[in-house]
Amino acid sequence: MADSLRRLVNTSSFSVLQDKLESWYKDYHVISCDQNLNRCCELVELTSKIQGQLFTILNLTAREGGHYAGVDVLKSRLLPWLGTCFSMATSSVTNDTSLNLIQESVEKERKIRELSASHENDMQKMETQLCSTRLQLDSVKQELADAHLQLDDTKNMSTTTLLATEDEILQLKAELHAASDQVETYKRKLDVLDDYERQVRLLRDEVSFLTAEKSMLQERLVRSCSPSPLPRQSRPSSPLKSESPTRAQLTNSSRHARLVSRFSDLYAVERLEAQSLLRRYIDDLEMVQRIIFIATVEAFQAAKLAYRQFKLRVRKTLSSSHLGPETLEDSVVDYIVRNLDLYDVQASVNDVINAMNVNPRVSFPPEVDFVLISSFIRETCRVAFAMQTLDPPLDLAFTSSGELYSDNKYRRSYDSEFTAPLVVYHVWPALVDGDGVIVKGEAVTRRGALWRSRSRSCSPVRSGSPTRTLGFSRSRSPLSRTSLRQSPVNPN
Repeated sequence: MADSLRRLVNTSSFSVLQDKLESWYKDYHVISCDQNLNRCCELVELTSKIQGQLFTILNLTAREGGHYAGVDVLKSRLLPWLGTCFSMATSSVTNDTSLNLIQESVEKERKIRELSASHENDMQKMETQLCSTRLQLDSVKQELADAHLQLDDTKNMSTTTLLATEDEILQLKAELHAASDQVETYKRKLDVLDDYERQVRLLRDEVSFLTAEKSMLQERLVRSCSPSPLPRQSRPSSPLKSESPTRAQLTNSSRHARLVSRFSDLYAVERLEAQSLLRRYIDDLEMVQRIIFIATVEAFQAAKLAYRQFKLRVRKTLSSSHLGPETLEDSVVDYIVRNLDLYDVQASVNDVINAMNVNPRVSFPPEVDFVLISSFIRETCRVAFAMQTLDPPLDLAFTSSGELYSDNKYRRSYDSEFTAPLVVYHVWPALVDGDGVIVKGEAVTRRGALWRSRSRSCSPVRSGSPTRTLGFSRSRSPLSRTSLRQSPVNPN
């Protein structure tokens, strides 16, 4: 009995019960109803355990007193208490187990207190960190406000700088406009200067012509004044052409050199410009080169025909008023040389375009027109027309698809097969003076050239389409449209 009482005293069960009661009283209005009921049940269980231990001690004490010891106390106190309908089942656990449970409960309470204390410490630390974070946030806000102020200052400065820059831009635009006007003025002056230079060249040619004529007249005068052993009738009559050369004869060599150089420029400059212009609409480089070659050949044919017609008109006009001393033919050529600007080059351009429209060797997309390269055709016609005034006239070498390649007439293109003997197609014609080649042309040589040329000749004939996307067809003259409608189309 003394041991059980000692264990009960050591466990401090009543002090634990008192602490739980005080804790429950403090948290009663804070926690929920379920938590209040749980704490009440916990106190009831703890009270029942303590009562079980006390009844055990009561039993042991009564046994130690014998059968009759303590009967009066039991009758006077225990039985009346039990008579109040309080009944308690005998505990199914041992004393040791109850004490262990009480110790565990005390240990849990101690841990809860420690956890609560550590929680409070953590909360204090978090509050301290929160305060420091707030201070940092305030400093960052202050820095942000300073940055906003700096940004406003920068915006104001940028606005001022932008206004100044706009003023400078306007000033520069005004200066650029003034410079453009000066450039235009200089261009006009340059054009005037070019006209002056051209007039000077013409005057120099006139002076050289008059000087030569003067020298010839002086020679004739000297011969007529000097005694001659032969009678006048036996003196051979030299042609008047050699005694008084015309301007065309005097400038023949210089015009020859200039036109040959101009023909080379057509190949090096205008041809490449026309090629790059056509490549915007045609992907096939071979077809583009064929179109440019045929345009060049047709331009020479049209220019030669126009030259013959123009020459007939000039001969008819001068025949009634021609007196000499040069022949009528020389006068006609000299007139043409002096008045090359009377050549109706646009009519030749229209003839070339009409001839290319019915040419079976070239195909062209219906979205565009051959008028696209009219500037190249116009320059070629002018050069070809001027070449007809030379003595002898310059012309293009005869070409045919599948012909035997000749190093004297052509240069191979970069994409040619250098072992192939036949020409597939021509890139540029050769320029000849009689039978001699002056400027070489360019050709493409590949194997199977004859078969390729025959397959090319079977291509369909291109017909004029009124629904072209480019507006070049509107610039055609009525004569070209009429001749295109009347020209027969032969697909073979």
